[in-house]
Amino acid sequence: MLRGARSWRLPHRGLGSSSPSLAKVPVARSSSGRGGAQLRPVPLSYRLLDGETASPALVFLHGLFGSKTNFNSIAKALAQQTGRRVLTVDARNHGDSPHSPDMSYEAMSQDLQDLLPQLGLVPSVLVGHSMGGKTAMLLALQRDISVRQFLLTNLVEVNGRFVWRVNLDALTQHMDKIMAFPPQQESYPGPTLFLLGGNSQFVRACHHPEIRRLFPRAQMQTVPDAGHWIHADRPQDFMAAIRGFLA
Repeated sequence: MLRGARSWRLPHRGLGSSSPSLAKVPVARSSSGRGGAQLRPVPLSYRLLDGETASPALVFLHGLFGSKTNFNSIAKALAQQTGRRVLTVDARNHGDSPHSPDMSYEAMSQDLQDLLPQLGLVPSVLVGHSMGGKTAMLLALQRDISVRQFLLTNLVEVNGRFVWRVNLDALTQHMDKIMAFPPQQESYPGPTLFLLGGNSQFVRACHHPEIRRLFPRAQMQTVPDAGHWIHADRPQDFMAAIRGFLA
């Protein structure tokens, strides 16, 4: 599913189940998590492809056990095709980003609220896959305030021995949060695209009413012959959907 913010906006003083998504949002910095607990952003690892600054940048957010490298070829292609800046990011506990015991969507959203203004990428277009899609959804809603292959790419050699690049302890401890989504009352009024794989069962018909409640202007688009990994199964259709949404 493709989720994201078509024009994710922010005051200069600060930021106000799955498939990929896209959307247009003002977001304000939130300084506290559930129950008022302070959320501490971590300095995310990222790669920024240069482009013209008149249009919002594209920001790609990967899924569980993934990394920013999942979108390398697509990021390069869209940077060339659209002329926009394109950012790929490692979520906390993934890739080259720092490890943290907190693996909530609130924390992942806060990381982006900290990073994007630093890079001058506000407003921006968020494109998230799976876990990254849910992070993009929460960021939009907070405007007020093959697994084996992934596991193999997450092994890195350190001092002559292999260790996990991802923080498996934190991911295991918070797996229930990652598979769910934080309850939200307010909706996001901007345009949003939910891109669904025709062979995927991640987004079912029973999910649509809640999607419509939270994202009343949501478009649902299905890519035939694609599973959950639309950007890997049908990369040309995936990029065409993004370009169509930006038009």
